[in-house]
Amino acid sequence: MKKLNGTPYYPVFLNVRGKRCAVVGGGQVALRKVKALLEHGASVEVISPDICPELGELAESGEIQAMRREYRTGDLKGCFMAIAATDSGTTNLEVSAEARKRGVLINVVDDAENSDFIVPSCMRRGDITVAVSTSGRSPALARKLRTRLEKDFGDELAALALLVDEVRTELKQREIKIESEAWQEALDLDTLIDLLRKGEREKARVILTNNLKTGKQFRTAGR
Repeated sequence: MKKLNGTPYYPVFLNVRGKRCAVVGGGQVALRKVKALLEHGASVEVISPDICPELGELAESGEIQAMRREYRTGDLKGCFMAIAATDSGTTNLEVSAEARKRGVLINVVDDAENSDFIVPSCMRRGDITVAVSTSGRSPALARKLRTRLEKDFGDELAALALLVDEVRTELKQREIKIESEAWQEALDLDTLIDLLRKGEREKARVILTNNLKTGKQFRTAGR
């Protein structure tokens, strides 16, 4: 199998809900990382002697835990993920070293070499997430591409995801199996998105269902 050139980042979406994630640092960069983790349900702990006002507010409201002191070896015990976002390269490297020793996923801001993962630029529409990455070569380009995608896709994408899930669930309940290729053929994106943009959800549902019925791989499970 042909291997990819460059840094071999493996695209993956992580479930961090309820998992302990440590952010070492208390500035604006740390704040952005904390907000993203909170949006996805993580249990966030911030470690820094000084934290920005916004992080202070999150700590006071109980949304995060804040340890207002310097990072110490051992702070990552029991963590699922850690993000090093301090102004000190030495501290960031210490955090990275401990994380790797403990098997904790680590991201060192602006230092891909000492990170297990990098964070892509994301566009979200409901349950649909499109992630853009340049493998760390140009975050600015990744953001630019994401901005272009945001202009092309509106809230109708979120509505489409819900509609497809609804149809898929109904077919499963009726023990009707739809093969992957049949779904690909049935998902006439231009037509469905246009209908949903106009608010014609039921018409979009009928078209999707009919497309699936006329597909070659529409069959009752077990037959």
